[in-house]
Formats: sequence, C-alpha cells, structure tokens
Amino acid sequence: MYLIGFLEGAGAHFLDLISGGIHFYASFAPVSLQVFFVSLAFLDPLVVVLVGLVRPAGIRLACGVMALDVIANWIVNWPWLQENPAWLLRPVGLLPITLFGLFVVASSVPLLRAVAIGTTKRLSCTSR
Repeated sequence: MYLIGFLEGAGAHFLDLISGGIHFYASFAPVSLQVFFVSLAFLDPLVVVLVGLVRPAGIRLACGVMALDVIANWIVNWPWLQENPAWLLRPVGLLPITLFGLFVVASSVPLLRAVAIGTTKRLSCTSR
C-alpha cells in the first residue's frame, strides 16, 4: 500500500510541476508550503525506493512525509472547507490524503517491528 500511495503522490506532483512549473501551487499555498509540495516530487519517489528495499528509514520517512503532507493539505484546503464542508467528501484531494496519512502513521510501528525481526533473522542465518 505504501508503494502505491507514494507512487500516486509522486505522479500527481510531477504532473503539477510539468503543467505549471515550480509556481504551480502559488495561487493557493504560502511559499513554505509551495516548497514542500514541490519537494514531494523528490521525497515521494525516495520513499518508494527505500520502502521497496525494506529499509526502516523508508518507513520513518513515509511517516514524516505523510504527517507533513496531511497538515499542509488541511492548511491550504481550510478556506474551502469553511465555505463548503462537503469539499472534504471529494474522491480526490483531502479525504484520501488524510486516510492514507492515517494508514501510514498507524501501520508504521508494526511495520518497523516486522522489518526489525526480518533483519535479525537474516543476520542470524548469514552468521552461521
């Protein structure tokens, strides 16, 4: 699920950059969030690579990226939510980002434990 979600995110951010350049987010996000959203075109694929290689750093990075991504998206979507609360129910946008972020954060500790156990087993098998 991590790989699918972060690949979709990377694709969305690359398409944004292709269609509008680095100023794509300028019409609705402050500069700090614009920089963050542009950086996701690099961070999302990095998460995919690290998680695909089953690295604990990838899981931790995924957690941090999604925590910041959810917060940033709530900040930029807040004015629209105040005008129309149904904005949250759109199938693309805030709701799926929030749900995926909750999934990543909630699954990160069990996933880190599983990776640690797998690493320990691999090390003990190779040391014999």
